[in-house]
Amino acid sequence: MRCAIVHYWLMKMRGGEKVLEALCRLLPDADIFTLFYEPESISPIIRSHRVTASFLNPLRRKYRSLLPLMPLAVEHLDLRGYDLVISSESGPAKGVLTSSATRHICYCHSPMRYLWDLYPDYFHDWTRSGWKRAAMAPLAHYLRLWDYSTASRVDTFLANSYNVQRRIEKAYRRESQVIYPPVAVDDFHYAPAEDYYLAVSELTAYKRIEDAIRCCSRMGRKLKVVGQGAEYRRLKNMAGPSVEFCGNVPDGDLRELYARCRAFLMPGEEDFGISAVEALASGKPVIALGRGGVMESSPLPELFYHEPGSGPLEAAIRRFEAVEDLIDHESLRKHSRKFSEQRFASQMRAVIDGSRPSTAAREERRRLAPLAFRV
Repeated sequence: MRCAIVHYWLMKMRGGEKVLEALCRLLPDADIFTLFYEPESISPIIRSHRVTASFLNPLRRKYRSLLPLMPLAVEHLDLRGYDLVISSESGPAKGVLTSSATRHICYCHSPMRYLWDLYPDYFHDWTRSGWKRAAMAPLAHYLRLWDYSTASRVDTFLANSYNVQRRIEKAYRRESQVIYPPVAVDDFHYAPAEDYYLAVSELTAYKRIEDAIRCCSRMGRKLKVVGQGAEYRRLKNMAGPSVEFCGNVPDGDLRELYARCRAFLMPGEEDFGISAVEALASGKPVIALGRGGVMESSPLPELFYHEPGSGPLEAAIRRFEAVEDLIDHESLRKHSRKFSEQRFASQMRAVIDGSRPSTAAREERRRLAPLAFRV
C-alpha cells in the first residue's frame, strides 16, 4: 500500500511527535503531510521521510494565530494515490480529503481541547479585551462545526486512552479503539533518589505547573522544571529559591533527571501523559491531579489528589513522603512495560492489516471497475 501520515504540525518534539516517530518506524516508506514544518526542531527519523507542508508554512513562526486558516490549508493537502492515510490528531489533521478508495485511520490524541472541553479556559484567557471576545466567539463556533463534520471523513478512530475515547464519543459521537501511545520504556533506568522533585511539561496555563511551583516554594522542597513555553517568564518570576528551571534538555540528561528524582509531579490534566510513564519506567512514583490519562497509567492512586491547586498538591506530597521508603521501584518499572513501543507497534499493525484489502478483494474490485462505465 502507498501510505501517508498526516500530523497537525511539526514545530517541536512533544508527545504527539513521539507517536509520529513510532508510526515512521512502523511505515518506513510513508510520506508525511503537515501544516507547518520546522526541520531543525524535529528528530532525524521524521526528517528521513518525505515531508510536505501546507501553503501556510512560510508563516509558521506565527502558527498559533493562523487557526482560522487551518481548515482550508489541511483540505488543500494532496493525498491522491494513497491507499492508507493515518492522521495523527489533536488539531485539524483528520480534516484531510481522501478518495473513496482510501482507508483513513485517525489516531486521536484528543479532540481539539481549545474548541471543546477547555474552550471556556482558552476563551477567558485569550479575550481579556472586548475585541478579542467579539472575534473569538463566532470563530470558535465555526471551527467546532467544521471539526465535528470532519469526523465523518474518518473510517476508523483510535484513541490514546479511555479518557480520550470518552471525549471522542462526546464531541464526535463516534466509537473508537484504545491503543496507548508508545513509550521507550527500556531506555530509562532507576537510580537512588536525590533531594528534588521533577516536573516535565510545556509551560502553558492549562498544564498548571504554577501549582507545583507555588507548592514547592512554600514547602521549601527542591523542584526541577523541564520545558519551555509561553508561561516561562511569569513562572520563573514567581518561583522561590528552591525551584530550578532547566529549559529543554537533551534526552540523555532528561533520563538522568527522571532516574534521580524523588517523585514526578503532574499538576494538570493530561490526555494520556507520556512523561508520567517515563517516570514510572525510571522507577519513580507519580504525584498527580487525579483526572485524565494518568488515572490509567499510574498504579498508585493513593498519590492522586482530586481538586486542582497547590494546597491539595501539598497534601499529596506529604502523603508520599510518609510512605516514600515503602515504594517498590521495580514494580513501577514493570508496570510501565504495558505502554512499550513494541506493544504499540503490534496493536497498530493489527489495525493497519485489518484495513488492507486481500488479494482476492483487489482482484474483484479490478474486475468490477469497468462495470461502472456501463451504467
